[in-house]
Amino acid sequence: MIALECAMRAAPQHDIADKRTPTDADGNMLARDVFGWQDDARVWWRNSRIALDSPITSACRFESQPFWVNAAGFHTGQPNPYLQAIDLANFAARAQTRAAIVVPVHLPFGQIGAVSFNPLDPEATDLSEQFRKYGDALGLYARTFIATYVHAKGGVQALQAGSRLSKREVECLRWAAIGKTDLEISMIMSRSRATVRFHIHNASLKLNAVNRSQTVFKAAQLGYISLVH
Repeated sequence: MIALECAMRAAPQHDIADKRTPTDADGNMLARDVFGWQDDARVWWRNSRIALDSPITSACRFESQPFWVNAAGFHTGQPNPYLQAIDLANFAARAQTRAAIVVPVHLPFGQIGAVSFNPLDPEATDLSEQFRKYGDALGLYARTFIATYVHAKGGVQALQAGSRLSKREVECLRWAAIGKTDLEISMIMSRSRATVRFHIHNASLKLNAVNRSQTVFKAAQLGYISLVH
């Protein structure tokens, strides 16, 4: 194992919003049977709060490049003010490690996976040298593993193949994303309110969304519009 050669153990999670840890076709836990974690009460997949409480998980929502972290802070290639705002109090207990190299894996439809590489030495806190030597390679292997696992596991198709929003649908959703009402959008676009509703409704059908908010959110996930202004 590459991680073990670096004196580290990999902790993979295909979806940080999913309490289930990756398994093989027979339901055996990969973390235990492949990556060498002991199946005891302290492992992360038995901690129901880790997805919300761990600073490592929080950081993966705001960073897409590999980084390393300890109680002193997040160490990244480029400054990220979102990471600086994450609470690191009681870090070791909440993260279940004193330090880690972390690879966030951002997937289609907003799914976020992550692989945390924890040192075999439980007292280790400085991973700067390991990150310098192995960070890029661990990033490549982690992304490949998570993407391959998600593809192999499959699942319900989120959208019909070939679903594509029209220019008018995107324009209506772009205005809706910044809080404009149907009436306001109709005035901006010089179209009737009924036409605006028609375009937004069509977009919701194409994106398999249940309401206006989810339509806007899914359109942003797919890169049609931006939620950052």
